[in-house]
Amino acid sequence: MTARLPITRALAALLEQATGRPCGIGELPRVQGKSGWEPAPAPYTILDSLPAEFGGPPLWDWHADAAWSYQVTSVGERADQVEWLADRVRAGVVGRTDGHWSHDLHVPEARVIDRELTYDAGGEPAVSAAGAIVSYVQRVTITVTPA
Repeated sequence: MTARLPITRALAALLEQATGRPCGIGELPRVQGKSGWEPAPAPYTILDSLPAEFGGPPLWDWHADAAWSYQVTSVGERADQVEWLADRVRAGVVGRTDGHWSHDLHVPEARVIDRELTYDAGGEPAVSAAGAIVSYVQRVTITVTPA
């Protein structure tokens, strides 16, 4: 079975490339600033791991396929900002051009065999109590097989 961390890192890199904005893995992304690493300014995405599904041979067999699920949270200061970012996330992860994925998802020692958008907030961004932060949730599943 393919290890999860390389897929997580590859998906975070794809999100940064597709959106042009920073992506944190499980936390607020950080960017290099004048005084070292600083919290990224909005908008940005946060990638969180969710439970996975497995298929094929037993898990001890490294030839088993794995469907790794993730939540991508787009964070911004306004609803239009997070919808703009969510559009880019959607296009980056599951967008297609001429029958091929619009953005490559390179995973060492694995082959991505499917990408699926399993949940989209559908234009219903969540606003914090303070009203200063708006988020938009999407969930994706990346299915891989050993290369």
